[in-house]
Amino acid sequence: MTKYIFITGGVMSGLGKGMVTCSIGKMLQSRGFTVSAVKCDPYLNVDAGTMNPYIHGEVFVLDDGYEADMDLGAYERFLGIELTRLNNITSGQVYQDIIRRERQGGYLGRCVQIIPHVTDEIKRRIRLVASKTGVDVLLIESGGTVGDIEGLPFLEAFRQMRLEERRGDTLLVHVTLVPVLDAVGEPKTKPTQHSVKELRSIGLQPDIIVARCEAGPLQREQREKIALYCNVEERAVFSSINVNPIYKLPLVLEEQGMGDLLCEYLGLIRRNAEWSEWRRMVERFETPKETVRIAMCGKYAGLADCYVSVNEALRHAAAASGCRAEISWIEAELFEEDPSRVEILSDYDGVLVPGGFGERGTEGKIRAIEYCRTRDIPFLGICYGLQLSIVEISRHLLNLQGAHTTECDPKTPHPVIDLLPEQKGLTDMGGTMRLGSLPVKIKPGTIAHRLYGSELIHERHRHRWEVNPAYWEMLEEAGVVFSGWSPDGKRVEIIELPRNLFFMATQFHPEFKSRPWSPSPPYYGFVKASLENKLKERKR
Repeated sequence: MTKYIFITGGVMSGLGKGMVTCSIGKMLQSRGFTVSAVKCDPYLNVDAGTMNPYIHGEVFVLDDGYEADMDLGAYERFLGIELTRLNNITSGQVYQDIIRRERQGGYLGRCVQIIPHVTDEIKRRIRLVASKTGVDVLLIESGGTVGDIEGLPFLEAFRQMRLEERRGDTLLVHVTLVPVLDAVGEPKTKPTQHSVKELRSIGLQPDIIVARCEAGPLQREQREKIALYCNVEERAVFSSINVNPIYKLPLVLEEQGMGDLLCEYLGLIRRNAEWSEWRRMVERFETPKETVRIAMCGKYAGLADCYVSVNEALRHAAAASGCRAEISWIEAELFEEDPSRVEILSDYDGVLVPGGFGERGTEGKIRAIEYCRTRDIPFLGICYGLQLSIVEISRHLLNLQGAHTTECDPKTPHPVIDLLPEQKGLTDMGGTMRLGSLPVKIKPGTIAHRLYGSELIHERHRHRWEVNPAYWEMLEEAGVVFSGWSPDGKRVEIIELPRNLFFMATQFHPEFKSRPWSPSPPYYGFVKASLENKLKERKR
Protein backbone atom coordinates (compact mmCIF):
# COMPACT_ATOMS: atom_id res chain seq x y z
CA MET A 1 0.00 0.00 0.00
CA THR A 2 1.44 3.33 -1.09
CA LYS A 3 1.61 6.09 1.51
CA TYR A 4 1.13 9.73 0.55
CA ILE A 5 2.99 12.90 1.56
CA PHE A 6 1.32 16.16 0.52
CA ILE A 7 3.56 19.25 0.31
CA THR A 8 1.99 22.72 0.33
CA GLY A 9 3.46 26.22 0.43
CA GLY A 10 2.46 29.43 2.16
CA VAL A 11 3.15 33.16 2.43
CA MET A 12 4.83 33.52 -0.98
CA SER A 13 6.14 31.58 -3.94
CA GLY A 14 9.81 30.82 -4.53
CA LEU A 15 10.48 29.40 -1.06
CA GLY A 16 12.07 26.19 -2.37
CA LYS A 17 9.03 23.95 -1.91
CA GLY A 18 10.27 21.77 -4.75
CA MET A 19 13.67 21.38 -3.07
CA VAL A 20 11.96 20.33 0.16
CA THR A 21 9.93 17.78 -1.80
CA CYS A 22 13.13 16.41 -3.35
CA SER A 23 14.82 16.31 0.05
CA ILE A 24 11.94 14.36 1.60
CA GLY A 25 12.18 11.85 -1.23
CA LYS A 26 15.95 11.56 -0.81
CA MET A 27 15.67 10.96 2.94
CA LEU A 28 13.24 8.13 2.29
CA GLN A 29 15.40 6.69 -0.48
CA SER A 30 18.42 6.74 1.82
CA ARG A 31 16.47 4.34 4.04
CA GLY A 32 15.70 1.97 1.18
CA PHE A 33 12.13 3.08 0.44
CA THR A 34 10.94 3.59 -3.12
CA VAL A 35 9.43 6.95 -3.98
CA SER A 36 7.93 8.91 -6.83
CA ALA A 37 6.65 12.46 -7.06
CA VAL A 38 3.67 14.30 -8.55
CA LYS A 39 3.48 18.03 -9.22
CA CYS A 40 -0.03 19.55 -9.14
CA ASP A 41 -0.15 22.80 -11.10
CA PRO A 42 -3.32 24.92 -10.76
CA TYR A 43 -2.88 26.80 -14.05
CA LEU A 44 -5.35 26.15 -16.87
CA ASN A 45 -2.65 25.32 -19.42
CA VAL A 46 -2.76 21.63 -20.29
CA ASP A 47 1.02 21.48 -19.92
CA ALA A 48 3.97 23.88 -19.70
CA GLY A 49 4.88 23.59 -23.37
CA THR A 50 3.24 26.77 -24.64
CA MET A 51 4.32 29.03 -21.77
CA ASN A 52 7.02 31.68 -22.05
CA PRO A 53 10.01 30.75 -19.83
CA TYR A 54 9.93 34.26 -18.34
CA ILE A 55 6.43 33.53 -17.08
CA HIS A 56 6.92 30.07 -15.66
CA GLY A 57 10.56 29.01 -15.94
CA GLU A 58 12.01 26.35 -18.20
CA VAL A 59 10.00 23.62 -19.88
CA PHE A 60 11.37 20.24 -18.80
CA VAL A 61 10.90 17.43 -21.33
CA LEU A 62 10.34 13.88 -20.09
CA ASP A 63 11.29 10.66 -21.87
CA ASP A 64 7.72 10.17 -23.09
CA GLY A 65 7.73 13.63 -24.71
CA TYR A 66 5.60 15.39 -22.13
CA GLU A 67 6.50 19.08 -21.63
CA ALA A 68 6.50 19.40 -17.86
CA ASP A 69 6.85 21.92 -15.08
CA MET A 70 10.51 22.48 -14.20
CA ASP A 71 10.01 20.92 -10.74
CA LEU A 72 9.85 17.52 -12.42
CA GLY A 73 13.42 18.14 -13.55
CA ALA A 74 14.43 18.68 -9.93
CA TYR A 75 12.67 15.44 -8.94
CA GLU A 76 14.57 13.49 -11.58
CA ARG A 77 17.94 15.06 -10.73
CA PHE A 78 17.61 14.47 -6.98
CA LEU A 79 15.87 11.12 -6.96
CA GLY A 80 17.39 9.45 -10.02
CA ILE A 81 13.98 8.40 -11.33
CA GLU A 82 12.39 8.81 -14.75
CA LEU A 83 8.94 10.36 -14.65
CA THR A 84 6.07 10.36 -17.14
CA ARG A 85 3.22 12.68 -18.07
CA LEU A 86 1.20 11.11 -15.24
CA ASN A 87 3.49 12.85 -12.75
CA ASN A 88 2.30 16.35 -13.66
CA ILE A 89 -1.37 17.15 -13.02
CA THR A 90 -2.67 20.52 -14.23
CA SER A 91 -6.07 22.13 -13.90
CA GLY A 92 -6.09 22.29 -17.70
CA GLN A 93 -5.84 18.50 -17.95
CA VAL A 94 -8.48 17.94 -15.31
CA TYR A 95 -11.04 20.36 -16.76
CA GLN A 96 -10.33 19.24 -20.32
CA ASP A 97 -11.15 15.62 -19.45
CA ILE A 98 -14.21 16.53 -17.41
CA ILE A 99 -15.66 18.78 -20.12
CA ARG A 100 -14.98 16.16 -22.78
CA ARG A 101 -16.75 13.55 -20.64
CA GLU A 102 -19.69 15.89 -20.07
CA ARG A 103 -20.04 16.56 -23.82
CA GLN A 104 -20.14 12.81 -24.40
CA GLY A 105 -22.92 12.38 -21.84
CA GLY A 106 -20.66 10.68 -19.35
CA TYR A 107 -22.33 12.23 -16.30
CA LEU A 108 -25.85 11.01 -17.15
CA GLY A 109 -27.45 14.43 -16.91
CA ARG A 110 -26.02 15.35 -13.52
CA CYS A 111 -24.81 18.86 -12.70
CA VAL A 112 -21.01 18.77 -13.07
CA GLN A 113 -19.37 20.52 -10.11
CA ILE A 114 -16.00 21.21 -8.50
CA ILE A 115 -17.00 18.83 -5.69
CA PRO A 116 -17.18 15.94 -6.36
CA HIS A 117 -16.26 15.79 -10.06
CA VAL A 118 -13.11 17.92 -10.19
CA THR A 119 -11.77 16.69 -6.88
CA ASP A 120 -12.55 13.08 -7.79
CA GLU A 121 -10.59 13.44 -11.03
CA ILE A 122 -7.60 14.89 -9.15
CA LYS A 123 -7.68 12.02 -6.66
CA ARG A 124 -8.01 9.48 -9.47
CA ARG A 125 -4.93 10.83 -11.17
CA ILE A 126 -2.88 10.81 -7.95
CA ARG A 127 -3.87 7.25 -7.13
CA LEU A 128 -3.16 6.19 -10.72
CA VAL A 129 0.49 7.20 -10.25
CA ALA A 130 0.62 5.19 -7.02
CA SER A 131 -0.90 2.19 -8.79
CA LYS A 132 1.36 2.40 -11.86
CA THR A 133 4.59 2.86 -9.91
CA GLY A 134 3.85 0.72 -6.86
CA VAL A 135 6.18 2.88 -4.76
CA ASP A 136 6.28 2.86 -0.98
CA VAL A 137 5.70 6.61 -0.73
CA LEU A 138 4.27 9.06 -3.25
CA LEU A 139 5.10 12.76 -2.84
CA ILE A 140 2.46 15.21 -4.07
CA GLU A 141 3.52 18.85 -4.32
CA SER A 142 0.88 21.52 -4.78
CA GLY A 143 1.95 24.43 -6.95
CA GLY A 144 1.23 27.98 -5.92
CA THR A 145 0.52 29.28 -2.44
CA VAL A 146 -2.21 28.47 0.08
CA GLY A 147 -4.92 31.08 -0.46
CA ASP A 148 -4.66 31.11 -4.25
CA ILE A 149 -8.19 30.62 -5.55
CA GLU A 150 -7.12 28.38 -8.44
CA GLY A 151 -5.39 25.93 -6.08
CA LEU A 152 -8.41 25.27 -3.86
CA PRO A 153 -9.67 22.17 -5.77
CA PHE A 154 -6.29 20.50 -5.29
CA LEU A 155 -6.18 21.28 -1.58
CA GLU A 156 -9.74 20.01 -1.21
CA ALA A 157 -8.70 16.79 -2.96
CA PHE A 158 -5.82 16.47 -0.48
CA ARG A 159 -8.26 16.95 2.41
CA GLN A 160 -10.54 14.23 1.09
CA MET A 161 -7.66 11.80 0.53
CA ARG A 162 -6.51 12.32 4.11
CA LEU A 163 -9.96 11.18 5.24
CA GLU A 164 -10.24 8.31 2.76
CA GLU A 165 -6.82 6.72 3.26
CA ARG A 166 -5.98 4.74 6.38
CA ARG A 167 -4.94 6.78 9.38
CA GLY A 168 -1.16 7.10 9.34
CA ASP A 169 -0.88 6.59 5.58
CA THR A 170 -0.88 10.29 4.74
CA LEU A 171 1.23 13.21 5.88
CA LEU A 172 1.03 16.95 5.23
CA VAL A 173 4.21 19.04 5.10
CA HIS A 174 3.77 22.82 4.90
CA VAL A 175 6.64 25.00 3.64
CA THR A 176 6.45 28.59 4.79
CA LEU A 177 8.52 31.74 5.32
CA VAL A 178 10.07 33.09 8.49
CA PRO A 179 11.48 36.50 7.47
CA VAL A 180 13.89 38.73 9.32
CA LEU A 181 13.14 42.45 9.05
CA ASP A 182 16.26 44.63 9.03
CA ALA A 183 14.61 47.15 11.32
CA VAL A 184 13.81 44.50 13.92
CA GLY A 185 16.66 42.04 13.46
CA GLU A 186 14.80 38.94 14.61
CA PRO A 187 12.86 36.16 12.82
CA LYS A 188 9.12 36.82 12.66
CA THR A 189 6.79 33.82 12.87
CA LYS A 190 3.53 35.69 12.27
CA PRO A 191 3.46 35.03 8.48
CA THR A 192 3.77 31.32 9.21
CA GLN A 193 0.94 31.47 11.74
CA HIS A 194 -1.34 33.19 9.22
CA SER A 195 -0.37 30.73 6.51
CA VAL A 196 -1.26 27.75 8.66
CA LYS A 197 -4.47 29.47 9.75
CA GLU A 198 -5.41 29.76 6.06
CA LEU A 199 -4.62 26.09 5.56
CA ARG A 200 -6.68 25.04 8.58
CA SER A 201 -9.63 27.10 7.40
CA ILE A 202 -10.00 24.73 4.45
CA GLY A 203 -9.70 21.64 6.60
CA LEU A 204 -5.99 20.84 6.38
CA GLN A 205 -3.78 20.60 9.46
CA PRO A 206 -0.05 20.27 8.75
CA ASP A 207 1.89 17.50 10.49
CA ILE A 208 5.28 19.03 9.72
CA ILE A 209 6.30 22.63 9.09
CA VAL A 210 9.44 23.53 7.16
CA ALA A 211 10.36 27.18 7.66
CA ARG A 212 12.39 28.91 4.97
CA CYS A 213 14.97 30.92 6.88
CA GLU A 214 17.52 32.90 4.90
CA ALA A 215 19.08 34.31 8.06
CA GLY A 216 19.97 30.87 9.45
CA PRO A 217 18.24 28.04 11.34
CA LEU A 218 15.38 28.80 13.71
CA GLN A 219 16.23 29.08 17.36
CA ARG A 220 14.28 27.12 19.94
CA GLU A 221 12.18 30.16 20.85
CA GLN A 222 10.85 30.45 17.28
CA ARG A 223 10.28 26.71 16.97
CA GLU A 224 8.28 26.70 20.21
CA LYS A 225 6.13 29.60 19.04
CA ILE A 226 5.41 28.01 15.66
CA ALA A 227 4.60 24.69 17.32
CA LEU A 228 2.23 26.31 19.81
CA TYR A 229 0.31 28.52 17.39
CA CYS A 230 0.29 26.09 14.47
CA ASN A 231 -0.65 22.99 16.49
CA VAL A 232 2.34 20.80 15.64
CA GLU A 233 5.02 19.17 17.77
CA GLU A 234 8.12 21.27 18.32
CA ARG A 235 10.24 18.43 16.89
CA ALA A 236 8.14 18.68 13.70
CA VAL A 237 9.35 22.24 12.95
CA PHE A 238 12.38 22.32 10.65
CA SER A 239 14.56 24.99 9.06
CA SER A 240 15.28 25.15 5.33
CA ILE A 241 18.33 27.35 4.92
CA ASN A 242 20.46 28.55 2.00
CA VAL A 243 22.84 25.82 0.89
CA ASN A 244 25.38 25.47 -1.88
CA PRO A 245 25.14 23.13 -3.62
CA ILE A 246 21.38 22.57 -3.45
CA TYR A 247 22.06 18.82 -3.12
CA LYS A 248 23.15 19.50 0.45
CA LEU A 249 19.61 20.32 1.63
CA PRO A 250 18.57 16.67 2.31
CA LEU A 251 21.61 16.35 4.60
CA VAL A 252 20.70 19.57 6.43
CA LEU A 253 17.12 18.38 7.07
CA GLU A 254 18.37 14.89 7.97
CA GLU A 255 20.66 16.36 10.64
CA GLN A 256 17.61 18.05 12.17
CA GLY A 257 15.88 14.67 12.51
CA MET A 258 13.35 15.00 9.72
CA GLY A 259 14.05 11.62 8.11
CA ASP A 260 13.34 9.65 11.26
CA LEU A 261 10.22 11.72 12.01
CA LEU A 262 8.83 11.07 8.52
CA CYS A 263 9.19 7.33 9.07
CA GLU A 264 7.65 7.53 12.53
CA TYR A 265 4.64 9.53 11.42
CA LEU A 266 4.01 7.27 8.41
CA GLY A 267 4.51 4.06 10.36
CA LEU A 268 7.40 2.96 8.14
CA ILE A 269 9.93 0.40 9.31
CA ARG A 270 12.75 2.17 11.11
CA ARG A 271 15.91 1.82 9.02
CA ASN A 272 19.33 3.41 9.19
CA ALA A 273 19.95 6.03 6.54
CA GLU A 274 22.80 5.42 4.09
CA TRP A 275 24.30 8.72 2.98
CA SER A 276 27.93 7.83 2.14
CA GLU A 277 27.63 8.03 -1.67
CA TRP A 278 25.48 11.16 -1.51
CA ARG A 279 27.97 12.87 0.81
CA ARG A 280 30.86 12.01 -1.52
CA MET A 281 28.91 13.49 -4.40
CA VAL A 282 28.20 16.70 -2.44
CA GLU A 283 31.87 16.99 -1.49
CA ARG A 284 32.84 17.08 -5.17
CA PHE A 285 30.75 20.24 -5.51
CA GLU A 286 32.23 21.78 -2.37
CA THR A 287 35.95 21.25 -3.06
CA PRO A 288 36.74 22.56 -6.56
CA LYS A 289 40.39 23.15 -7.42
CA GLU A 290 39.68 25.57 -10.25
CA THR A 291 36.90 27.82 -11.53
CA VAL A 292 35.86 27.98 -15.18
CA ARG A 293 33.99 31.01 -16.47
CA ILE A 294 31.13 30.11 -18.78
CA ALA A 295 29.19 32.66 -20.82
CA MET A 296 25.61 31.67 -21.59
CA CYS A 297 24.34 33.69 -24.55
CA GLY A 298 20.56 33.49 -24.65
CA LYS A 299 17.38 35.54 -24.89
CA TYR A 300 16.08 34.85 -21.38
CA ALA A 301 19.26 35.77 -19.51
CA GLY A 302 17.36 37.93 -17.00
CA LEU A 303 15.82 34.92 -15.26
CA ALA A 304 17.96 31.96 -14.19
CA ASP A 305 14.85 29.72 -13.95
CA CYS A 306 14.65 29.80 -17.76
CA TYR A 307 17.76 27.62 -17.96
CA VAL A 308 17.64 25.57 -14.77
CA SER A 309 18.61 22.26 -16.39
CA VAL A 310 21.42 23.88 -18.40
CA ASN A 311 22.81 25.53 -15.28
CA GLU A 312 22.67 22.29 -13.33
CA ALA A 313 24.22 20.27 -16.18
CA LEU A 314 27.15 22.72 -16.23
CA ARG A 315 27.56 22.38 -12.45
CA HIS A 316 27.39 18.56 -12.67
CA ALA A 317 30.07 18.56 -15.36
CA ALA A 318 32.24 20.99 -13.43
CA ALA A 319 32.08 18.92 -10.23
CA ALA A 320 33.09 15.80 -12.19
CA SER A 321 35.97 17.79 -13.73
CA GLY A 322 37.25 18.99 -10.36
CA CYS A 323 36.25 22.60 -10.89
CA ARG A 324 33.42 25.05 -10.32
CA ALA A 325 31.36 26.60 -13.10
CA GLU A 326 30.91 30.36 -12.77
CA ILE A 327 28.02 31.10 -15.14
CA SER A 328 27.32 34.52 -16.62
CA TRP A 329 24.00 35.01 -18.40
CA ILE A 330 24.41 37.39 -21.34
CA GLU A 331 21.53 38.82 -23.37
CA ALA A 332 22.34 38.05 -27.01
CA GLU A 333 20.67 41.30 -28.07
CA LEU A 334 23.64 43.18 -26.59
CA PHE A 335 25.73 41.98 -29.53
CA GLU A 336 23.10 43.26 -31.96
CA GLU A 337 22.96 46.72 -30.42
CA ASP A 338 26.76 47.02 -30.42
CA PRO A 339 28.65 44.29 -32.34
CA SER A 340 31.95 45.27 -30.69
CA ARG A 341 30.62 44.09 -27.36
CA VAL A 342 31.07 40.49 -28.50
CA GLU A 343 34.70 40.99 -27.44
CA ILE A 344 33.61 40.43 -23.84
CA LEU A 345 33.51 36.71 -24.68
CA SER A 346 37.32 36.70 -24.66
CA ASP A 347 37.07 36.97 -20.86
CA TYR A 348 35.42 33.53 -20.66
CA ASP A 349 36.79 30.02 -20.81
CA GLY A 350 33.80 28.66 -22.73
CA VAL A 351 30.59 29.86 -24.39
CA LEU A 352 27.22 28.13 -24.56
CA VAL A 353 24.22 29.02 -26.73
CA PRO A 354 21.13 27.27 -25.30
CA GLY A 355 17.81 26.36 -26.87
CA GLY A 356 15.12 28.86 -27.71
CA PHE A 357 12.61 30.03 -30.26
CA GLY A 358 11.93 33.12 -32.31
CA GLU A 359 13.91 35.90 -33.98
CA ARG A 360 14.78 38.07 -30.97
CA GLY A 361 18.48 37.84 -30.18
CA THR A 362 19.23 35.54 -33.13
CA GLU A 363 21.83 37.73 -34.84
CA GLY A 364 23.55 38.28 -31.48
CA LYS A 365 23.84 34.54 -30.96
CA ILE A 366 25.24 34.11 -34.47
CA ARG A 367 27.90 36.75 -33.71
CA ALA A 368 28.80 34.89 -30.50
CA ILE A 369 29.13 31.61 -32.40
CA GLU A 370 31.36 33.20 -35.05
CA TYR A 371 33.55 34.73 -32.36
CA CYS A 372 34.03 31.35 -30.67
CA ARG A 373 34.69 29.50 -33.93
CA THR A 374 37.26 31.96 -35.23
CA ARG A 375 39.08 32.39 -31.90
CA ASP A 376 38.93 28.73 -30.87
CA ILE A 377 36.98 29.33 -27.65
CA PRO A 378 35.27 26.10 -26.47
CA PHE A 379 31.67 26.21 -27.65
CA LEU A 380 28.55 24.15 -26.98
CA GLY A 381 25.28 24.74 -28.82
CA ILE A 382 22.00 23.22 -27.71
CA CYS A 383 19.06 22.76 -30.13
CA TYR A 384 18.65 26.32 -31.47
CA GLY A 385 22.36 26.67 -30.75
CA LEU A 386 23.03 23.91 -33.31
CA GLN A 387 20.74 25.48 -35.87
CA LEU A 388 22.33 28.92 -35.54
CA SER A 389 25.80 27.32 -35.72
CA ILE A 390 24.80 25.94 -39.12
CA VAL A 391 23.57 29.40 -40.14
CA GLU A 392 26.85 31.01 -39.03
CA ILE A 393 29.00 28.43 -40.82
CA SER A 394 26.87 28.70 -43.97
CA ARG A 395 27.24 32.47 -44.04
CA HIS A 396 30.92 32.76 -43.23
CA LEU A 397 32.55 29.53 -44.44
CA LEU A 398 30.27 28.70 -47.37
CA ASN A 399 29.67 32.37 -48.24
CA LEU A 400 25.94 31.77 -48.63
CA GLN A 401 24.68 35.32 -48.32
CA GLY A 402 21.38 35.57 -46.47
CA ALA A 403 21.52 31.98 -45.20
CA HIS A 404 19.10 31.59 -42.33
CA THR A 405 16.51 29.44 -40.64
CA THR A 406 13.01 29.63 -42.10
CA GLU A 407 11.76 30.12 -38.55
CA CYS A 408 13.16 33.66 -38.69
CA ASP A 409 13.20 34.31 -42.44
CA PRO A 410 10.70 32.21 -44.43
CA LYS A 411 11.97 33.80 -47.67
CA THR A 412 15.70 33.26 -47.09
CA PRO A 413 17.56 32.37 -50.33
CA HIS A 414 19.43 29.65 -48.42
CA PRO A 415 17.15 27.83 -45.96
CA VAL A 416 19.94 25.87 -44.29
CA ILE A 417 17.56 25.23 -41.38
CA ASP A 418 14.06 24.27 -42.38
CA LEU A 419 10.84 23.03 -40.80
CA LEU A 420 10.57 19.30 -40.19
CA PRO A 421 8.34 17.79 -42.92
CA GLU A 422 5.84 16.43 -40.38
CA GLN A 423 5.51 19.89 -38.80
CA LYS A 424 4.13 21.52 -41.92
CA GLY A 425 0.40 22.20 -41.77
CA LEU A 426 0.09 21.82 -38.00
CA THR A 427 -2.22 24.28 -36.26
CA ASP A 428 -2.07 23.15 -32.61
CA MET A 429 1.09 24.33 -30.85
CA GLY A 430 0.93 22.29 -27.65
CA GLY A 431 2.65 18.90 -27.62
CA THR A 432 3.23 18.82 -31.40
CA MET A 433 7.01 19.26 -31.67
CA ARG A 434 9.50 16.43 -32.11
CA LEU A 435 9.51 15.52 -28.45
CA GLY A 436 10.92 13.07 -25.95
CA SER A 437 13.65 10.44 -25.81
CA LEU A 438 14.74 9.30 -29.26
CA PRO A 439 17.63 7.12 -30.46
CA VAL A 440 20.75 8.74 -31.92
CA LYS A 441 23.48 6.90 -33.82
CA ILE A 442 27.00 8.10 -33.05
CA LYS A 443 29.73 8.09 -35.69
CA PRO A 444 32.83 6.21 -34.50
CA GLY A 445 36.05 8.18 -34.13
CA THR A 446 34.32 11.45 -33.29
CA ILE A 447 34.38 13.57 -30.15
CA ALA A 448 30.77 12.54 -29.50
CA HIS A 449 31.77 8.86 -29.65
CA ARG A 450 34.65 9.47 -27.23
CA LEU A 451 32.35 11.25 -24.78
CA TYR A 452 29.43 8.82 -24.93
CA GLY A 453 31.48 5.65 -25.37
CA SER A 454 28.68 4.17 -27.46
CA GLU A 455 27.41 4.09 -31.02
CA LEU A 456 23.76 4.30 -29.93
CA ILE A 457 22.37 6.69 -27.34
CA HIS A 458 18.97 8.05 -26.35
CA GLU A 459 18.46 11.76 -25.67
CA ARG A 460 15.44 14.04 -25.24
CA HIS A 461 14.31 16.33 -28.04
CA ARG A 462 12.16 19.44 -28.37
CA HIS A 463 12.25 21.10 -31.78
CA ARG A 464 10.38 21.83 -35.02
CA TRP A 465 13.28 22.77 -37.35
CA GLU A 466 16.27 20.73 -38.59
CA VAL A 467 19.39 20.96 -40.76
CA ASN A 468 18.24 21.04 -44.38
CA PRO A 469 19.52 17.89 -46.21
CA ALA A 470 20.09 19.96 -49.36
CA TYR A 471 23.10 21.58 -47.66
CA TRP A 472 24.67 18.54 -45.96
CA GLU A 473 27.34 17.92 -48.61
CA MET A 474 28.40 21.57 -48.74
CA LEU A 475 28.67 21.75 -44.96
CA GLU A 476 30.78 18.59 -44.80
CA GLU A 477 33.10 19.97 -47.48
CA ALA A 478 33.53 23.06 -45.27
CA GLY A 479 34.80 20.86 -42.44
CA VAL A 480 31.63 20.19 -40.47
CA VAL A 481 31.44 16.66 -39.08
CA PHE A 482 27.97 15.23 -38.59
CA SER A 483 28.76 12.94 -35.67
CA GLY A 484 25.21 12.07 -34.64
CA TRP A 485 22.28 10.97 -36.79
CA SER A 486 18.76 9.68 -36.41
CA PRO A 487 18.83 5.89 -36.99
CA ASP A 488 17.19 6.30 -40.41
CA GLY A 489 19.91 8.76 -41.47
CA LYS A 490 17.38 11.46 -42.27
CA ARG A 491 18.19 13.95 -39.49
CA VAL A 492 21.40 15.50 -38.20
CA GLU A 493 21.65 15.23 -34.41
CA ILE A 494 25.22 16.36 -33.55
CA ILE A 495 27.77 18.53 -35.35
CA GLU A 496 31.47 19.06 -34.60
CA LEU A 497 34.36 21.14 -35.91
CA PRO A 498 37.42 18.92 -35.31
CA ARG A 499 39.85 21.75 -36.15
CA ASN A 500 38.75 23.58 -32.97
CA LEU A 501 39.67 22.70 -29.40
CA PHE A 502 35.98 22.01 -28.75
CA PHE A 503 33.12 23.00 -30.99
CA MET A 504 30.04 20.82 -30.62
CA ALA A 505 26.31 21.35 -30.99
CA THR A 506 23.42 18.96 -30.40
CA GLN A 507 19.89 19.04 -31.81
CA PHE A 508 18.66 17.36 -28.63
CA HIS A 509 18.75 18.65 -25.05
CA PRO A 510 21.33 16.55 -23.15
CA GLU A 511 20.86 18.65 -20.00
CA PHE A 512 17.54 16.92 -19.29
CA LYS A 513 19.32 13.63 -18.52
CA SER A 514 22.26 15.08 -16.59
CA ARG A 515 22.52 13.98 -12.97
CA PRO A 516 24.82 15.27 -10.19
CA TRP A 517 26.52 11.86 -9.99
CA SER A 518 26.48 11.29 -13.80
CA PRO A 519 27.00 14.45 -15.86
CA SER A 520 25.79 14.77 -19.44
CA PRO A 521 28.62 13.75 -21.84
CA PRO A 522 28.43 16.86 -24.09
CA TYR A 523 28.43 19.16 -21.07
CA TYR A 524 31.30 17.22 -19.50
CA GLY A 525 33.34 17.48 -22.70
CA PHE A 526 32.58 21.19 -22.95
CA VAL A 527 33.56 21.98 -19.36
CA LYS A 528 36.74 19.85 -19.59
CA ALA A 529 37.72 21.74 -22.74
CA SER A 530 36.93 25.06 -21.05
CA LEU A 531 39.18 24.08 -18.15
CA GLU A 532 41.91 23.07 -20.59
CA ASN A 533 41.50 26.42 -22.34
CA LYS A 534 41.82 28.26 -19.03
CA LEU A 535 44.98 26.39 -18.05
CA LYS A 536 46.47 26.92 -21.51
CA GLU A 537 45.80 30.66 -21.29
CA ARG A 538 47.36 30.75 -17.83
CA LYS A 539 50.61 29.23 -19.16
CA ARG A 540 50.79 31.95 -21.79
